[in-house]
Amino acid sequence: MTVFRDFNFKLLVVEKLMYWDETLTPAFSLEQHMRARGVEDLAAYVEENELEYTVLDEARTYFEDLDIPAELLATVDELTFDGGHQVFMECAPVWDGEDGLFDVRRLDDLDLLPNLKLFTGRLELEHMVPGALEILAARGIAVR
Repeated sequence: MTVFRDFNFKLLVVEKLMYWDETLTPAFSLEQHMRARGVEDLAAYVEENELEYTVLDEARTYFEDLDIPAELLATVDELTFDGGHQVFMECAPVWDGEDGLFDVRRLDDLDLLPNLKLFTGRLELEHMVPGALEILAARGIAVR
């Protein structure tokens, strides 16, 4: 099993493979998952349990346990950091993007992506990981 050290970095990879490329299937739907558990109104559930600014346990467990085969990781040639990612909404369905809930904290997981050539989200990355631009440049990964 491939082990990611930074959960939020893994979410960027999941976004690319599951929601953009649709090669990591099936696509996770928190709403469907919660309906199966008897929760009909996800937004109300989040608000009633004061979970607005957190990753729901059900989503965290799913994505932490999700194994991404090395063959799929090798297809990742671009990552993008954007607050509107589908995977973020599947983790925190009423998240407003105004905090660092999904900030990447470290780039150790770059080793898992041997063909990464581009990272989009320069300003965000500079803010999240000091020295990130130098780390990416040393690996030949362009940033915009």
